[in-house]
Amino acid sequence: MILVTGGTGLVGAHLLLQLTANGERARALYRSAESLAKTKNLFTHYKKQELFDTIEWVKGDIIDVPSLEDAFEGVAYVYHCAAFISFDPRDEEQLRKVNIEGTANMVNIALAYGIKKFCHISSIAALGDTKEDGETITEETEWNPEIKHGDYAIAKYGAEMEVWRAWQEGLSVVVVNPGLIFGYGFWEQGSGAVLRTVDKGQYFYTHGTCGIVAVEDVVNVMIHLMASDISGERYIVASDNLSYKKILDTIADGMKKKRPSVYATKLMAAFGWRIDWLISKVLMRKRMLTKGMARSSYATDKYTSEKLNSKLGYVFTPMKPYLKELAAQYSNQLL
Repeated sequence: MILVTGGTGLVGAHLLLQLTANGERARALYRSAESLAKTKNLFTHYKKQELFDTIEWVKGDIIDVPSLEDAFEGVAYVYHCAAFISFDPRDEEQLRKVNIEGTANMVNIALAYGIKKFCHISSIAALGDTKEDGETITEETEWNPEIKHGDYAIAKYGAEMEVWRAWQEGLSVVVVNPGLIFGYGFWEQGSGAVLRTVDKGQYFYTHGTCGIVAVEDVVNVMIHLMASDISGERYIVASDNLSYKKILDTIADGMKKKRPSVYATKLMAAFGWRIDWLISKVLMRKRMLTKGMARSSYATDKYTSEKLNSKLGYVFTPMKPYLKELAAQYSNQLL
């Protein structure tokens, strides 16, 4: 039996789709009946409704230890995809609780139940820091605690530390650090925000770059790693390093929308995040542009999956045609 957390999110749902298609017995956590609809819709989109019915859904939460103990009964392998994603400073406590404490709960119970192998979905945000902008980041790039990191990055880094602690205590683990993940469905979260923004009309762009990857590639890499004898290793999972301008242009083309045409200078971004802070205070809404987000939009660091390629020989999906098709699918489902 395989246990999947985050099965009602982008990665977890696509993972369940692939696992069940492979004939695996899968159990997945869910927190509410409403959240199941998103995963069911994904299976319906790919005409795999019958596979959805094979999943054993268990109500639980990674920060609720008793519910996790029930979910771990009879499980041999665990894919930990659940995480809280936010770049709003007001969510710092929740980020740490879900991502760090929740992951600690998962590996502790995995150790107690003698789980054979544990796959943790981290992020490129948890990778190390380059000395100069524009350098290439690898799995060996060291995290610099003296550099200011965002709350999300700190939480994901802290979660990884819990996984490595469990590995030292005897748990077989693999960690994947995907770039920005794009994939069908779940338009209201993660990279779906980029698609929604372009659909509504995105006028501004920067020349920063971002490591990106298709969700199908992330899922396939995870399954390959779990089937291997690899343990105690982390792997960057990024197909391409594309500029934000190129990403936005490609999505706009797929939606048949106008490409962004106004370059946002750093001065404009600095003004923008301050205005957003003020509006969020007045209207009591979540931040849409923070100082950290503005700063990262100009970063030109690159991410390499050379370690993964040399180990698995994995061939990634080309991202520009993938993004264009995904954007068209997004537009079609709105009709």
